Amino acid sequence: MHKRVYKQFNETLYSETLTNGLRVNILPKKGFHKTYSTFSTNFGSIDRTFIPLGQSDYVTQPAGIAHFLEHKMFDKKGYDAFDLFGKYGADANAFTSFTKTSYLFSATQNIHENLDILLNFVQEPYFTKESVAKEKGIIGQEIQMYDDDPDWKLYMGILGNLYPHHPVHLDIAGTVASIAEITVDDLYTAYQTFYHPANMDLFVVGNIDPEETLTWIKENQAKKSFMTFEEPKVKLGTRETGNEDITKQKIVEMAVNRPKSVIGLKGLDVVPIGVAGLSYRLKANLLLYLLFGESSEQYLKLYDQGIIDDTFSYEFDMERSFHYISFSGDTDKPTEFIEAIRTILQQADQLLPQLESQFELAKKEMLGRLLQRMDSIEAIANSYEGRQFGYTTVFDQTAIYENMTLSDLTLLAPKLFNLDGFSTFQIQPMKGQKA
Repeated sequence: MHKRVYKQFNETLYSETLTNGLRVNILPKKGFHKTYSTFSTNFGSIDRTFIPLGQSDYVTQPAGIAHFLEHKMFDKKGYDAFDLFGKYGADANAFTSFTKTSYLFSATQNIHENLDILLNFVQEPYFTKESVAKEKGIIGQEIQMYDDDPDWKLYMGILGNLYPHHPVHLDIAGTVASIAEITVDDLYTAYQTFYHPANMDLFVVGNIDPEETLTWIKENQAKKSFMTFEEPKVKLGTRETGNEDITKQKIVEMAVNRPKSVIGLKGLDVVPIGVAGLSYRLKANLLLYLLFGESSEQYLKLYDQGIIDDTFSYEFDMERSFHYISFSGDTDKPTEFIEAIRTILQQADQLLPQLESQFELAKKEMLGRLLQRMDSIEAIANSYEGRQFGYTTVFDQTAIYENMTLSDLTLLAPKLFNLDGFSTFQIQPMKGQKA
């Protein structure tokens, strides 16, 4: 096993890529009672147009296929994986994002057995027409619930403005109409293309012995055979970059008491991958915190003016093939809100040189938050992004923060705050409804 030692934190990460291509990461945490493990595939909701394994032509599957597949993986012939985890004292779950699907468990006992359950149920697909039909009704209700949520409508609305030709604008769960089209064959096609061990990684963290744990995993994988791996070929849209197709403004009405506004800023620069990509993300987050955090002068000024309130938030999302910033909140002054955010972004190069002392304090706060996450086995495993950030972990972020300068943020600001990618989406109370 390869050992990556973090002396500063007295931590050692053990990693090995198995003969079948599965990358295994093991982080022993002495003194912890619980063990937590994630088993993830590089397959998310945006990966719906691809060349199936062994074929030569692209197919486009219904929106929501990755999320639907995640749900169906727990249903096996003769048993339910959730029930099996429960029998061995583990809590299990799964989630699908735009770019990956993860299965996980946490347990204080029977770690060997629970690891086997995790590996086995994810690597043994079983789908039937009857179970797929039943799942459509369950997921359909989930989708309808989100359709009636104004905050979700706001979120998906700005993605639709920014990325009309990229599948990120489609709900991760799909629509009631799209999931109705999903077939058993679709599920097997997606599974066979993306769920190969070489397209996946396993992260185990807790009170475990790394050598023993790796032996368990190798024994499990040695019992299975897999087809020759082919790197999935995915098509994300006819126009994946640029600003020419951005919808600059959209206003809809819903049954809300107050107007809701979101500003989106599409990333138009090419972001790096590997450690440089992680550095880009951390710098962007710190830059936004300096300008829009609750202790910033800009935030306090907008708050005192009644332009924003406690509902205000900002987010920087950077994943495979896209990145964007959003600012959102309930506001009775949507026009002032939009113009105020735009002005701060335009003046960032003038504001930043005045924030040297705030920058040093912000760095310390970010490092403090990072140290807190290092005490959470869930945070350690869930923050692992695999190949996108060069297989770095939460422990690698400290050095990036420590070496970061205010000049780094000043150089990043004009790239990140390119107003050619600016868009707004508003939800107004329905006509006749008192705001």
